[in-house]
Amino acid sequence: MNDHKYIIDLHDINKSYPGVVPLHVLKDVSLGIEKGELVSIMGASGSGKSTLLNILGILDNYDSGEYHLDGVLIKNLSENRAADLRNYMIGFVFQSFNLIGYKNALDNVALPLFYRGISRKKRNALAMEQLERMGMADRATHLPSELSGGQKQRVAIARALITNPSILLADEPTGALDSHTSREVMQVFRDLNAEGRTIVIVTHDPAVGEQTNRIIRISDGRIVE
Repeated sequence: MNDHKYIIDLHDINKSYPGVVPLHVLKDVSLGIEKGELVSIMGASGSGKSTLLNILGILDNYDSGEYHLDGVLIKNLSENRAADLRNYMIGFVFQSFNLIGYKNALDNVALPLFYRGISRKKRNALAMEQLERMGMADRATHLPSELSGGQKQRVAIARALITNPSILLADEPTGALDSHTSREVMQVFRDLNAEGRTIVIVTHDPAVGEQTNRIIRISDGRIVE
C-alpha cells in the first residue's frame, strides 16, 4: 500500500551485507517523508544511516520490504532506469563535496547537464544562475582548491540543484565545516526547503538536527520512536 502523500515511503526495509558473520544493517525500517519536508536522519556511526541514505538515493539495493519514490516502486530496476530516476529526481550533497579538482566552480556546477547533452552555452548560463543564488557568482572561475570549505559546499549544492531535483539528499553536509559555516550552510538548506523542496539530511550532529523540522533517529539499524 503506497500512500501518495509521501514522496519517500519505506515499508519494512531490511538490508544485510554478506560475510562470515552477515551484517544486518537495516532492520524492518518503515518511514514516510512528505513532499516539502526538511528532515534529518540522526544516528551514531555504524547505526545504518548512510546505508539508509544510499537506499533512498537508489545507490544501493535492499533485501526485503518496499521503497516507493514518488509512487514508483524502487526494486530490481535496470541500471539505466535507476540512473534516470536518480538524475531526474534526486540531488546529492556529500561531506567531502566531491568536486572535480581541475574544473572551476562553474564547470563543476554545469557537469550534470553535460551528461544530459545540453549545449555548453545553456548549461553555463544555468550554472551561473545557481552560483548567483548561492552567492558564489564572483567565484565562478575559481578551482575548488581556491575555495573555503563553506564555498565548496555551496558549489556542491548548486551542482545538486542544477537538474531541479524534487529531493535533496545530503550526507553529513556540514561534517567538514566549522560551526559558523555549518550554520550558514544549514540556512541555505532551510531557504531551499522554504521554496518547497524536500530535503533529507543524514547527520550525527545535534546542532544540524535541531535546524530541521523533524528528526528521524536510527540506532542499530532500527528507527527509534
